[in-house]
Amino acid sequence: MKSVRLLAVVAAFFIANPSFADVASDMARSANALLASLDKEQISLATFKFNGEERTYWHFIPAEMLKGGHRKGLQIKQMTKEQRQLTHALLKTVLSESGHTKVKNIMFLEDILFVLEGKNRRFVRDSEAYHILIFGKPSNKGTWGWRFEGHHVSLNYTIIDGKLSVVPSFWASNPAVADFGPGRRLIALEVEEFAARKLRNSLSTEQANKAVIADKAPRDILTSALPEVKALENAGIAYGELNKDQQTQLTKLIKEYINRHRAVVAKEDWGKIEKGGLDKIRFSWAGSTKAFEPHYYRVQGPTFLLEYANTQNGANHIHATWRDFNGDFGRDLLREHVKKAH
Repeated sequence: MKSVRLLAVVAAFFIANPSFADVASDMARSANALLASLDKEQISLATFKFNGEERTYWHFIPAEMLKGGHRKGLQIKQMTKEQRQLTHALLKTVLSESGHTKVKNIMFLEDILFVLEGKNRRFVRDSEAYHILIFGKPSNKGTWGWRFEGHHVSLNYTIIDGKLSVVPSFWASNPAVADFGPGRRLIALEVEEFAARKLRNSLSTEQANKAVIADKAPRDILTSALPEVKALENAGIAYGELNKDQQTQLTKLIKEYINRHRAVVAKEDWGKIEKGGLDKIRFSWAGSTKAFEPHYYRVQGPTFLLEYANTQNGANHIHATWRDFNGDFGRDLLREHVKKAH
């Protein structure tokens, strides 16, 4: 009887504390369920070779501005109700509840833009104009990947031998603050903006002299949608030059980005950051410290770059990205895989 109870406790522990392998397994199962629901034409739109150039051709701009004037993949608009549910089920294998909510809010804002821009629309604004792309054959320990992408969202996942890469990861919001009247504001990326501004405004004059890299914010994030990035200028104020409260605020900001993913994924990401050395992390700011005035910031460590810009549409239009200098598109995992295989 005791052994039965012990087994139940152990089982409950592993259910409540999944591993990376569990996430990869969940992904493969959900991706295959989605693929099984598709007809022949839908499969031709949704599936690609793992080693093809399409896997690293990602972007967050409107589809009309891309190569060929359209975004590849199977669009939500082309799916049945069941297939849409299966697509969101796939997203939820890796996203946290809060991360999934952010994605849905970003998509919803496309319909808000449709109304706000009226007859002056230059681009298609549609909350169903988001695409799923699957690269290779989904399996628990194989080599494959997938992307969910549309205007202002690009989530890229690579699975190799049960290990997972979650970068590049791009999230944006336009409007950043959508005001529908008293008590009805939608701020899709609230902590990303306000926690960073709180940290910047807490800096002393001496600290600000180190943190501020320009009086004017750049027009957009500097890394754009490059398939691979290197570390930017080693500028800004170091983690160790912040007081305890400021360090807590910077940690909160970083974790807001990584907590978009499930706890087991976020824990792995934070572990890599700690291993790289918190004291090597730098916070940089450019532009105004006031809301609705152009501003930019980045947080850079030995292995990662978190970059944010809010300069367009009256500084009410956010672009934010997370990059890994070694691991974008699972390059570090691929190198490890090849090394073991040969």
